[in-house]
Amino acid sequence: MQSTVAVVTMVRDDLFFLKIWLAHYGAQFGRENLYIINHGRGEDVARLAEGCNIIGIPGEAQKNFDMKRWRLLNNLVNGLRGYYTHVIVGDIDELVVIDPADGRSLLEFLQQARKGRVLTPMGLEVIHRIDQEDAPIEGAVLGPRRHVRLAPHYSKPCIVSVGTKIARGGHFTQFDQLFTPDCLYLLHLKFCDFEEYVSAMNRRNAVTEGMSVQEAAIGRHWFAEARGEDRALFDGFAALEMVEGFDMRPYRKKMQRSFGPRGETGFYAFDRPDYQLQFVLPERFNGTV
Repeated sequence: MQSTVAVVTMVRDDLFFLKIWLAHYGAQFGRENLYIINHGRGEDVARLAEGCNIIGIPGEAQKNFDMKRWRLLNNLVNGLRGYYTHVIVGDIDELVVIDPADGRSLLEFLQQARKGRVLTPMGLEVIHRIDQEDAPIEGAVLGPRRHVRLAPHYSKPCIVSVGTKIARGGHFTQFDQLFTPDCLYLLHLKFCDFEEYVSAMNRRNAVTEGMSVQEAAIGRHWFAEARGEDRALFDGFAALEMVEGFDMRPYRKKMQRSFGPRGETGFYAFDRPDYQLQFVLPERFNGTV
């Protein structure tokens, strides 16, 4: 039984991503240390997440949904810090991974990490290059999918071992220092499979049908009118500039140089350029997710 790490997320019917999330974190930390807010009390979610700590909440569409969601997540994270050294929090399609070259598991890394900090892994979006990658995802994601897009928007301060507030969306905190360990990455899986993307977007469009962005207080990407054409989006990944090698140190340095207060909000942030860059993950990452 370990009490170093708890992991917190919220899910509504995203069973594809839930299975990946459970496999990734359950194997590393034990299901008894995973906390899942079951939005809508889905029976399939409860069945798949058996052995985890499941909190059911009503699923009706509500105004200010994302504000309420992050208020709940913030309070749960800060409560769990009384029992765990580190709490990882994020969306169901986001996974913290450690570079296999480090030689430690994620649990071993966090057991040795200094507490009283917020850690910000480098954000990478796993993209499905439908022009090259035909194999379906039937087990591991990495292997069938090898391409990633550099995504500062998903370099989230998501590993918490100090009292702080996380902003709506999880992109900023009130912690005034930036720690970005070289070995940590946050993989965003939204675009890892074309067919699953289409299914997930259909579900999200249904949730927000009849609501405005202002009412929901959630990103425009949940709304049908902002969706665009799905296949054209995935076809566009081929046009991203391919960068040779896999050296993220220059991008981490840019994060450090630009880090500072986010206006008068009380939160801290770094610049998040819209890099049009892609990389091929080294083979050592195959099977880690």
